[in-house]
Amino acid sequence: MKKEIEELTLLLLYLTSWKEEDLPETMRRSWKGYSFEALNQLIEQDYLRGSNKAKSIYLTKGGVEQAKQLIKKYLGEIKNESE
Repeated sequence: MKKEIEELTLLLLYLTSWKEEDLPETMRRSWKGYSFEALNQLIEQDYLRGSNKAKSIYLTKGGVEQAKQLIKKYLGEIKNESE
């Protein structure tokens, strides 16, 4: 069950994320109102990055790619998926 919680947390972070375009490269950012245990595990897997004090977190390129795989796993193929 722990693995599924981590996967669904990453999926929700991605689905509720927005693009930060005023940084050197476009990044996806999301509010981190989820289990700290799951967030810490995703940070250890290098899917997320950010400060412990911040209320939001950045998804790494690996995190975005993993989230897209999780969309297929949990939601099936979605046509016209927005980046």
